[in-house]
Amino acid sequence: MRIGVSTFVTDEGIGAADLGRALEERGLDSLFLAEHSHIPASRETPLPEGGDLPRRYYRTLDPFVALSAAAAVTERITLGTGIALLVQRDPIMVAKEAASVDHISEGRFVLGVGSGWNREEMRNHGTDPTTRVALLGERVSAIKRIWTREQAEFHGAFVDFDPMYSWPKPVQRPHIPVLLGGEAATVLDRVMEYGDGWFPRWQRDPEPLARRIAELRTRCEQEGRERMPVVLFGVPPRAEDIAAAVELDIDQLLVMLPTLPHDETLRRLDDIAALRPGARRGAVPG
Repeated sequence: MRIGVSTFVTDEGIGAADLGRALEERGLDSLFLAEHSHIPASRETPLPEGGDLPRRYYRTLDPFVALSAAAAVTERITLGTGIALLVQRDPIMVAKEAASVDHISEGRFVLGVGSGWNREEMRNHGTDPTTRVALLGERVSAIKRIWTREQAEFHGAFVDFDPMYSWPKPVQRPHIPVLLGGEAATVLDRVMEYGDGWFPRWQRDPEPLARRIAELRTRCEQEGRERMPVVLFGVPPRAEDIAAAVELDIDQLLVMLPTLPHDETLRRLDDIAALRPGARRGAVPG
């Protein structure tokens, strides 16, 4: 079982480069970064899990920039967006940014994407919240076309461009894996249609998640598809939650790392490393 962290890197917490090095030093496997371009002051859309919106949501660094910094000082860990709000981003630029991080990291990048929840945030980017799911599908498909074709073009309802050239191409073949976030009733339809894996959030009751994972496995088998990876993110840094998550049919779990200053973050990473199955309490794997 591969275990990494999901977190928000901000201007008030540990830097991305130091965080990446610390993960490798402790034998952890991956770093996935969240993003919000901004948070509108109106705050019309409530936080999905309830409560006040934490500061980290409007102070987060751009994930592609932060992951590039981590890529430059690491050699082993997987680096990913968790998640990139693709409905708020230009697909041509995302294709280049993602391929650039994959190039810098020598093939260690994963693109996690989603349609977002903050309606006023996406409206500021010119995105209609009512059509964001269809928009997400077209943008993923367009990005994959840019990655895999020497001369790419795309003509859809939301994305439209004539034949074009764009380099670098991803190091990974046939392209960078795209993990699709979300837990809606139709999310597995979208995973099967244009994703390369599912990227759900941890839930207090793992049983519904186990059923959805089993459904994904069955659908892949019925359609003659290869087994799709499931990366579970947002797992609390508690032994009981990690133990329950490990029992699921997943490929990787990401422990939620709070956004904290440098030294406190390192102490939290020591604790997370010690919670891995088979880890010796108090040891820092090298």
